Amino acid sequence: MISNDTAKKLHDRASRGEALSAEEQKRLLDWYATQDTAESKLLELTTSEKRVVSLQSQVDAALKQLMTVTKRIQEVASENETLRREIAALRHQLVQQLGAQPA
Repeated sequence: MISNDTAKKLHDRASRGEALSAEEQKRLLDWYATQDTAESKLLELTTSEKRVVSLQSQVDAALKQLMTVTKRIQEVASENETLRREIAALRHQLVQQLGAQPA
């Protein structure tokens, strides 16, 4: 394995059209392969991070929706309780009215 500095010098020479020895060419190609592998791993990590962010966004949206539905359920439950009380009061009034009427 060659140092990055040496590899960069070889790359510079090759990109300027200078001839490299067979050994220098092999070392440069090996360095390119190492750089490609490192870049691929970095891109995979970035893709994984993007997936995590996307999934977290989906979880956040689901939680927001769940909170909205939960709030609506609580509102309906409260309305139902109010209606139950009103029905009980009306039944009580009806029983009193029926009991007060002459037979």
